[in-house]
Amino acid sequence: MSIVVRTLSDQVFEIVRERVVTGSLPAEMPIRQDALAAELGVSKIPLREALARLEQEGLLISQANRGYTVRRMSADQADEIYALRLAIEPSAAAVGAMNADENARTEALQAFQALDEAAHTNLAEVAVRNREFHTALVRPGGRLLTTQLVERLAILAERYVVAHLAPAGRDARAHLEHRGMIDAWLARDAGQVETLLHAHIAGTLSDLRAQFATG
Repeated sequence: MSIVVRTLSDQVFEIVRERVVTGSLPAEMPIRQDALAAELGVSKIPLREALARLEQEGLLISQANRGYTVRRMSADQADEIYALRLAIEPSAAAVGAMNADENARTEALQAFQALDEAAHTNLAEVAVRNREFHTALVRPGGRLLTTQLVERLAILAERYVVAHLAPAGRDARAHLEHRGMIDAWLARDAGQVETLLHAHIAGTLSDLRAQFATG
């Protein structure tokens, strides 16, 4: 069993990231680094490192004389993220299902179970576990660039996942869809994996478009 050692910067990164993903740090408002560092009980050095990483993830924007601000969510960005996911992820997961060895199959099932358990905690945790689950379906395909793209898009989608799951009943529907996907994936039914994953991503995008239209 490996021991994961998290640096102070890693811990700050995770705390601030959760606040961005859940919306507790408002979009387009400058992040007050002095106040935030004091609240977290850290110096500004690990905070700056964490903010720089969040900018690399696409969650923050750095501007001269304003520092860091949270990138605003938008219908256009959701369209772009989910259109790219639709183009890449369903077929990649189908390839993953066909190529997965027993270790990869165990990891994918564990990722599904972790996602299912997270549904009873908080939406930020769900967003992370959702990313890990979707990536686990693709990774066994052995296409490094494809896996990196899927994971990158899943990171960018996390705030939208949280927004999508907020209305009542969405979490139960997502669970059933994920259950269907993992069952088909473990059965190596590539066609069904591709069909279900395409419908899952497209359905999420359709819901998000409706939410933005009424928001």
